[in-house]
Amino acid sequence: MTYRLVLFDFDGTLADSLPFFVAVFNQIADRHRFARIDPAEVPALRHLDARQMMARVGMPRWKLPFVARSFLALMRRSPERIPLFPGIPDALRRLAEDGTALGIVTSNAEDNVRAILGPGLAGLFQHYECGASILGKRRRLSRALRRAGVAPHQALYVGDQATDLEAARSAGLAFAAVGWGYGDLAALTALRPDHALNSVEALGRLGMAAPLNSPHPRPIEQ
Repeated sequence: MTYRLVLFDFDGTLADSLPFFVAVFNQIADRHRFARIDPAEVPALRHLDARQMMARVGMPRWKLPFVARSFLALMRRSPERIPLFPGIPDALRRLAEDGTALGIVTSNAEDNVRAILGPGLAGLFQHYECGASILGKRRRLSRALRRAGVAPHQALYVGDQATDLEAARSAGLAFAAVGWGYGDLAALTALRPDHALNSVEALGRLGMAAPLNSPHPRPIEQ
């Protein structure tokens, strides 16, 4: 059996939005009254998951929807500032050509996602579940599965955060951790993802990667 459906996180997985995130972070921090960060801290901050990052800057969970809304509004004004990672278009086309169904499950807004992808790549995705809470993607993953008519063991979620892995496991999906996003790959690998991807090119082979039968298998894709 191979994966019939591959679902993707967006920011840090398909789109290189970290530079934008860093550029506007302190503006958002001032607006919502939590701690600023020094750009020099960013490499160390990649080792933190979303909850740890919120604790680091003193942002209570109740502020998260308002902070996310501010980020999305700024992104909406300048989608051209957020490129896709090199090689992403080719990897997505290869998956689609192999007959793998594609979807996006993200906390970003659908209009932002489509604008950054562009019409050609946006049309490769049959399923969009956008606007999910950073800490609440499980329901969106489950809904994507229902709409696609795919069983959880036939699907894979690709992301760059520990919270993405948690959501995938909670929804019964396999998970592929990527090494080029916000999260540090070594830290993610310690959580035993089903796949750990060091290169964008490996994405194009995921549709043909057979999921194993154990609850949390750990094949590593280079």
